[in-house]
Amino acid sequence: MSALVVGGASGIGASVAARHREAGTPTVVWDRAGERDVDCDITDPEAIDAALQATVERIGVPTLVTVTAGVGHGGLLLDESPEAWDEVMRVNARGPWLVLRALAAAMIEAGTVGSMVATSSVSAHLVDRGMGAYCASKAALSMVVQVAACEWAEHGIRVNAVGPGVTETPMLGRARAEEGWLAEVRDRTPLGRLGHPDDVAAAVLALHELDWVTGQVLDCDGGLSRHSPIDSFGAARRARDRS
Repeated sequence: MSALVVGGASGIGASVAARHREAGTPTVVWDRAGERDVDCDITDPEAIDAALQATVERIGVPTLVTVTAGVGHGGLLLDESPEAWDEVMRVNARGPWLVLRALAAAMIEAGTVGSMVATSSVSAHLVDRGMGAYCASKAALSMVVQVAACEWAEHGIRVNAVGPGVTETPMLGRARAEEGWLAEVRDRTPLGRLGHPDDVAAAVLALHELDWVTGQVLDCDGGLSRHSPIDSFGAARRARDRS
């Protein structure tokens, strides 16, 4: 058994890689910056091929593949530029598809069974005003995962995804958890806090271990997505608390 974590130099990916290594699993991290084993731009098919070759030389064909690479993005649909839209789709949907495809081909050629987990988002199925491109990119990734699960099952390859809610990773930038919209997200989350990278990493490793589960997108959000975005109860409660 060996593991590959794509986008594993920070955030959720770093937590996944750490858990694999703590368990004694040979692990390779791909990323574009930070503490990585192999440089890789997942939007470039040639870079993926080179990174895969370097990985196979180190640990053989990985049997546990996690793809966490992605970008956040905000912008109203009326204001969005075609170039920005294309970039978000290129990194969040096309890139993971290229990686999953390359690793699946390597597994099939080697006759190796394995598990793949991609990082989608609750935004794949929730309407976030001002995040249209991001929502669309994650919805596309969730569907890629489900189709791949059906296409590759005959080769013994399981494909799933996690759908994190708001998680304290570098993607949040300088936003402070104690104030503004993040504080409102925390207050609306049934489990009472924002997510941590290790919360999502635990879900990733659980999916890797569930031999009878494939084609699923597991929300990992502390219950946040169980609420309507309208949140009239929460708004009334906050107004009462302020009075």
